[in-house]
Amino acid sequence: MTGTAAWLVAALLLQGAIALVLLWVLGMIRVPLVQRGQIRIPDVALSREPWPIAEKQVSNAFDNQFQLPLLFYVAVGVALYFTPNVIEAVLAWLFVISRIVHAVIFATRNRVVPRFFVYTAGYFVLCALWVELVIRLILIATGSR
Repeated sequence: MTGTAAWLVAALLLQGAIALVLLWVLGMIRVPLVQRGQIRIPDVALSREPWPIAEKQVSNAFDNQFQLPLLFYVAVGVALYFTPNVIEAVLAWLFVISRIVHAVIFATRNRVVPRFFVYTAGYFVLCALWVELVIRLILIATGSR
């Protein structure tokens, strides 16, 4: 594995860790509420409505890790197949950093405007990564590379 590939895989693993950490935090919120009887399991079996705001914020932040990041995972797989370059590794890290900031905003103060700007920045970084990969594919397919 090249150094660039290792950096790309590290970004991939960190992105996965975001979801795992959020799930852990979610458990730390939910389990005590259920144990103390503040939340009844039948009440939340099919609805998030009974959960308090803090749980909903973390739960939504967790769910969000399966939206744009899904396209990130595909892009990283494609980049690794082609042998990634530095541009792809940098874009991957910028995306993951944006996801960390987005998750922190979402799970804590949940300020919608800053959260939106961070989400949008991550979206554009991810688009740039996809464009980079499409250009590489075209160059490979046409023999220009």
